[in-house]
Amino acid sequence: MMSHTIEIIKTALKADNSVSASARARVLATIRHGGSQAPEPAKVAEPRLIRRAEAAHRLGCSLRLVDRLAKDGALVKRRLPGRKRAAGILESDLLALIADEAAPESGSRIAIRSWNTAASPPH
Repeated sequence: MMSHTIEIIKTALKADNSVSASARARVLATIRHGGSQAPEPAKVAEPRLIRRAEAAHRLGCSLRLVDRLAKDGALVKRRLPGRKRAAGILESDLLALIADEAAPESGSRIAIRSWNTAASPPH
């Protein structure tokens, strides 16, 4: 490709505010290399521990229910390194439980409800 053509494309990409600098650099590198660009290495996400309170907030339940879910094996508490009592729950385990609860065809459902004092019980 001619250098003039690349300069025109570069100028057009700079003028477009919706294109980030990193995306602009990727597009220009792809054009310069004739359309073949080595794939970027996949980023490995580190497991994230969340506290019981955040888990309860995401589930819309109490801390006691989170503890009971851990005791029953639905969630697994992980000890924090170098700590005796501190524990957290893997975010991936919590998201899997939420997804399982949301699936209508799930066979092993766990009743997780927000306790709302204003709502009347079903008859």
